Amino acid sequence: MGEDLVLRDIHLSTAPDWWPPAPGWWLVAGALLLLVAGLLAWRLRRRRHRQRLLALFDRETGLADPAATVAAISSLLRRAAREHHPGADRLEGEAWLALLDQGRDAPRFAGARGELLLQGAFHPDPPAEDVAALRQVARERFVEWMERR
Repeated sequence: MGEDLVLRDIHLSTAPDWWPPAPGWWLVAGALLLLVAGLLAWRLRRRRHRQRLLALFDRETGLADPAATVAAISSLLRRAAREHHPGADRLEGEAWLALLDQGRDAPRFAGARGELLLQGAFHPDPPAEDVAALRQVARERFVEWMERR
């Protein structure tokens, strides 16, 4: 009985083709595409928001009169501070400058810049280069506070 059996070698099947992928891989690819698209949209939205904030600051503080520029800088900083610190718009003097420098390694509103911010709007002709330096650090702080909303 065993002599009548014809035994042959076992033939292994070929590996499945890589294309088209299984339905599960299509779902993974779709989820990855959605994730990447969402991340890109979020970054684009943040970039546009930052550009709008910078344009707002530049438009409000781009005045020819240095005293009016200092007043506009102070107003914008107080509005931004109020978003994060209730009552910040009522701070005065060193308390206001300390809030502006809060969370920073090196104080940027101490000394001459801080004095200019506190008193510059009331002086008839503050130095333009000092106003430009104040405007630069105030612009950074304004955008930083407004982006955290």
